[in-house]
This record gives sequence, structure tokens and C-alpha cells, in this order.
Amino acid sequence: MDEPKTRYEEFSIQGSELLAKVKDVIRKGNVRRVYIKNSDGNTLLEIPLNAGIGITAVTAMVAPALVAVGALAAVLTKVTVGVESVADADDRTDPAPPPQS
Repeated sequence: MDEPKTRYEEFSIQGSELLAKVKDVIRKGNVRRVYIKNSDGNTLLEIPLNAGIGITAVTAMVAPALVAVGALAAVLTKVTVGVESVADADDRTDPAPPPQS
């Protein structure tokens, strides 16, 4: 059986939008990992997730990380949110290579 494909996406956003974006990404599900980079491309925070856990469990599990995300949002003006997720079975796009830290 083929292992599911991994999809990588990055979103450049303002620091004030950071917490809402991370919560939205987690809520959508199938997320393996979320990372946050500053404008220089340095990874500031990486949140590993289990794509098979329910949304409520994930939210409770990452609550401390969300506090850190909120603190980062207060001091950063521009950030990149990266998402590593399981690609849908009907997803025909080639996933981007994993991001470099």
C-alpha cells in the first residue's frame, strides 16, 4: 500500500493574523506539522501534530503552543506559516519539497 503523499504549503501573513491562521489550519485537519518563520526565514516555532487525532484533542494538546503563537504575534510584523499535511487522495498536484529551516 502506498504511503500517503505529503503536501507543504506556506502562507506569508502579518503578525496580527498569526494566531487566527494557526487555529484555522489546525481546525481543517490532516495536519502533521505547523511551523512559523520570521521575515529572515528562521524557524521560530514548530508544532508537531498527529493528523489522526480529533480537532478537540488537538486543540487541547497544542494549547500551550498557541500561547507561544500569541506571544510571537505580538512582536512580529511579518511571518510565514508553514503547513505539512496529508494530501487528499484526489490531489493531483505535486507536493513542494519540505521547507528548509
